[in-house]
Amino acid sequence: MFEKNGNNRFGITTIAVVAFAFFVVGLFTSAGFTGTAQVKAEAPAAQSVSSAGRQGPESPFSSLAAKLTPSVVNITVSKVEKTGFGGGDIPWPFGEFFNQPNIPGNQILRGKGSGVLISSDGYILTNNHVVEGAKEVQVTLNDKAEYQAKVIGRDALTDLAILKIKAGDNLPYATIGDSGQANVGDWVLAIGNPFGLGTTVTSGIVSAKGRVIGAGPYDDFIQTDAAINPGNSGGPLFNMKGEVIGINTAIMESGHGLGFAIPINTAKPLIPQLESKGEVTRGYLGASIQTITPELSKALGLKGTEGALVAGVVPGGAAEKAGIKAGDVIVAFDGKKVQSGQALPAMVAATPVGRDVSVTIIRDGREKSVSAVIAKLDARENSREETAEPAQGKLGLAIRDLDPQTARKLGLKDDHGVLVVGVQPGSPAQLAAIQDHDVILEVNRQSVESAKDFKDKVAQAGDSLLLLVKNDQGQRYTIVSR
Repeated sequence: MFEKNGNNRFGITTIAVVAFAFFVVGLFTSAGFTGTAQVKAEAPAAQSVSSAGRQGPESPFSSLAAKLTPSVVNITVSKVEKTGFGGGDIPWPFGEFFNQPNIPGNQILRGKGSGVLISSDGYILTNNHVVEGAKEVQVTLNDKAEYQAKVIGRDALTDLAILKIKAGDNLPYATIGDSGQANVGDWVLAIGNPFGLGTTVTSGIVSAKGRVIGAGPYDDFIQTDAAINPGNSGGPLFNMKGEVIGINTAIMESGHGLGFAIPINTAKPLIPQLESKGEVTRGYLGASIQTITPELSKALGLKGTEGALVAGVVPGGAAEKAGIKAGDVIVAFDGKKVQSGQALPAMVAATPVGRDVSVTIIRDGREKSVSAVIAKLDARENSREETAEPAQGKLGLAIRDLDPQTARKLGLKDDHGVLVVGVQPGSPAQLAAIQDHDVILEVNRQSVESAKDFKDKVAQAGDSLLLLVKNDQGQRYTIVSR
């Protein structure tokens, strides 16, 4: 039956291999069937068609996307830009992008963005940076109908804007949710107009909350790994209930899966003001605030890092009138606990102007309450004093006496303090983020009267110095380690 001289062994081996192969295939077939069933039971299955032509289970995202996309709009913005020969690079702020022909003179630049209908009569919520400086704004609905839009209100500090189109009073609009109820790990959908391609749906989860990315004084972003690209700006971030919990605003170009959305709870109290007045009126305490780090907590003799550290107060402002001083820690505002320095500005901004609020502070280890009448936040302009040539000091710091003119420009009552006129690269001062034109007001909670006084106090101090520093951005405490 089998050939001899070794071929017989080859034939037997072949039969064994074939038999083993059928056995393995049988195992894989059985395992594959069982595994598929488990996957379908544990995760959402994409819409599919079986080999027999029957439609498989529908993804929970598909029905939700079909329901939500009609409320999302695509925005095309025209702007006029003055350019010279060769043009120049135009940045892509938070997802907005422009086509830039290389032509001298005035150019019409067209950008793309997204928005979401928030009422049946045509009010649209989007980003301020999408429509800022726009000459014309065109909105395209999901059914391809196009309308000219009017910019009703803008707020640069939160990067929000309201548009209005005249398209009747029966438009599909989104339901506003509660971003405070969103949890890390929750599924979300981002819908927008990436790269001007048209309405696009992406999915992901809430990756983090309360992100600070340096976009403004009210940073409190939702981070998501749902794909967000240039053109998605102004589009909604939906939860699985179909509610808007954020407005997609920023991307991190150097990273993947790093998109950021403004929490809808930030937008909700501002929308009525933007619709009725075109701008936002904010409360103002008149204090420079910073977050308490473990190092600052130790240097100030605090028990923890909760609360907002007052780095300085504006002369004649609400905080000064209430008796609040630099070095105080605000732990409660208007009956609400203050978790951090990042949280307090938003709490103050949301307070009606003229309201008398209770502020709880810790000073020298003791808690006390003061009353502050909230003022209105206005734009302020500051200037900087020119500096002399730098010299080297023990901290890598060159200083000189502060003159009355510089003190007035910085809003100081008098000319106490010293002006920084040079910082050595790599020095302890530079590592503490001290810069030219900064004014050092205190060393270890003691007022500095002159350059000589500063040097004397530094000489008497230990290896760690707690400095109160002021510049045109405000006041802050910083630690310099020698």
